[in-house]
Amino acid sequence: MKIVLSTLNAKYIHTNLAIRYLKSYSKDYPIQLKEYTIKDPLINIVSDLYSEKPDILGFSCYIWNIEETIQVIEMCRKISPETKIIIGGPEVSYDVPYWLKRLDDKIDYIAVGEGEETFNQLLDHFHGKLTLDEVNGIAYLKDGKVKVHPQTNKINLKELPSPFRFEEDLPHLSKRITYIETSRGCPFQCQFCLSSIEVGVRYFDREAMKEEIRFLMDNGAKIIKFVDRTFNISRSYALEMFDFLIKEHLPGTVFQFEITADIMRPEVIQYLNDHAPNGLFRFEIGVQSTNDETNELVKRKQNFEKLKRTVTMVRDGGKIDQHLDLIAGLPEEDYHSFKKTFNDVFAMKPEELQLGFLKMLRGTGLRINAANHDYVYMDHAPYEILKNNCLSFDDMIRIKHVEDVLEKYWNDHRMDQTIHYLTSEVFDTPFDFFQDFGTFWDRQGWARIGHQLEDLFIRLHTFLKTAKPDAVPYAEHLMKKDYLMNQKQKPRKAWWVKNENDEWQKELYGLLFNQPSIAGSEFEKLNLSQKDLHKHTVLEKGFNDRYILAYYPPQGSPEMYDFDHDGIKLKTT
Repeated sequence: MKIVLSTLNAKYIHTNLAIRYLKSYSKDYPIQLKEYTIKDPLINIVSDLYSEKPDILGFSCYIWNIEETIQVIEMCRKISPETKIIIGGPEVSYDVPYWLKRLDDKIDYIAVGEGEETFNQLLDHFHGKLTLDEVNGIAYLKDGKVKVHPQTNKINLKELPSPFRFEEDLPHLSKRITYIETSRGCPFQCQFCLSSIEVGVRYFDREAMKEEIRFLMDNGAKIIKFVDRTFNISRSYALEMFDFLIKEHLPGTVFQFEITADIMRPEVIQYLNDHAPNGLFRFEIGVQSTNDETNELVKRKQNFEKLKRTVTMVRDGGKIDQHLDLIAGLPEEDYHSFKKTFNDVFAMKPEELQLGFLKMLRGTGLRINAANHDYVYMDHAPYEILKNNCLSFDDMIRIKHVEDVLEKYWNDHRMDQTIHYLTSEVFDTPFDFFQDFGTFWDRQGWARIGHQLEDLFIRLHTFLKTAKPDAVPYAEHLMKKDYLMNQKQKPRKAWWVKNENDEWQKELYGLLFNQPSIAGSEFEKLNLSQKDLHKHTVLEKGFNDRYILAYYPPQGSPEMYDFDHDGIKLKTT
């Protein structure tokens, strides 16, 4: 029998760990893996799968790919009705009767929950080794009625074979994200999360996982992302793994983790600050809300002061980038409460702040009890909420405006100095800046058109002239510096209107060549020739009595010199 396992990833650089575990566990059967993305034309996916002529076709289903996957399945069924089609994954493991009835004649079986043993037993059944009644963890329709075979017990993770050593994967390791798990399950009960449904945490063999990581690095893996729901739930385990990665990592490798910040011990953070190379680790931290009532309602135990201590210590250490998550739409979190949550978290200045919207995932406590808070949400994935008893749809739209400009102007770090000034000194709060700018952005119709880097500066400048004209002169100064510092080489054009009279520049360049100390001692040390001064620098007027000088060396990053007019007498102005 020809067996194909497939999935649609969100992006090309992603890889699917689940289908690799299924293949490694069912090593007695030849299984081919076929991965696509949700952006690929569906007919191309179907054509490629059809060319394999599979007898058995399995799909790994998630919230981000389920609707596209269903369309692929529908076409596959029409052109190859004899193929056995199996679906599995977190999106279809809950509310099983719904999926069986929706996909009535499109699929044959659902693998419910942990799939390695289930899929292997199904293959044994197809090959005449087991009866269907002996297969655990499956659901199907029989005479129009839902039949579910429960899983009998959890797999011993220490006995799972490696999913990382397939020959066909090795050439792609350097170009894609490698996902790895060293544990399954979560100790917490957050009611918006699927991980809360599985009780307890089980670990893979530590030494075996270290060998896997060595193998991946030796074969070129550059980004390795741990999908453990709470990597640091065991302090001793986390410290041991951090120590291993620090000592044995290869240059250029980055490791990403989901951590629970308020249980991170200060001595562990201090160890990382003292010993981790810069950029080796990246932390993802789910804050979600700083509202105590909201956290209690969703059974989320969180000590915000300890979380803030962790984030601040990591930030001040300067070694590890942090990605913090917020969720709009949680119970009893109204617009003003969410504004406070946003400002509480933004005050910590994380490298990335992800503003997401509550998704009512099948099987979660919030979805089951949605009526308690008058939730209205999308019928199909991603099941995002539209409103509830505290947050109107108008409020949701306003917060989406915040999300749009937050991504462009904070997370992309195109103008850090400018945004710091605006959020700390010009607008009442950071949220007010992103809200006012986001709403202005939407009203201008900019959300419906593309943009280049220069456009982002021009659009912020346009907004400030309307909203905060008194702040424009100094903001322009900072925006020029941010723009010049974000160029890898001397820019050919600027976002601002250039002064046609450049006589002052010629005169100041002459002074800079003859008296480089006027731009500071660090610039003087460059000892630039007159040719290099003109070839590798940009000179602009800044705020009040200041000049901006950006130097772009042939090798390395740009350098910025911001100096006073004081003591510089120009004949031209």
